[in-house]
Amino acid sequence: MNRWGMAVVGALCMAASACSGAKPVLYPNAHLQSVGKDVAAQDIEACKQLAESAGAEEASGKGSRVATSTAVGAGVGAASGAVGGAISGAAGSGSLIGAASGAVWGLLTGIFYAFAGSPQPNQAYANFVNRCLQDKGYEVTGWQ
Repeated sequence: MNRWGMAVVGALCMAASACSGAKPVLYPNAHLQSVGKDVAAQDIEACKQLAESAGAEEASGKGSRVATSTAVGAGVGAASGAVGGAISGAAGSGSLIGAASGAVWGLLTGIFYAFAGSPQPNQAYANFVNRCLQDKGYEVTGWQ
């Protein structure tokens, strides 16, 4: 495998394994004040594990978004390269160059949005964790 291929595979692996790192923000109600931050952190982790065991996934499909962005970039690049190549008389090489540059652009855009995008977890996962924490007496004000 050449260096470019290894770089692409490495970037896709990093993007696919990226975690949102988001956690619920708790309102400082009487329950939180009575149990303290350490117990609250343990309860958050317990609710997260319960959500995952129920089938809710924290990740919101970042790896698939990167792959989709790469594929769309390649398709758009190939089409625009073919048009440009047809005008200049070299449609085949134009579409090849366009596809390669479009794929790289799509990959980089996808990776950027996977890492710099919203830290929000999957909605079903967040709802599950929120409900679990609410049942324990906490008030979730949001996620960050």
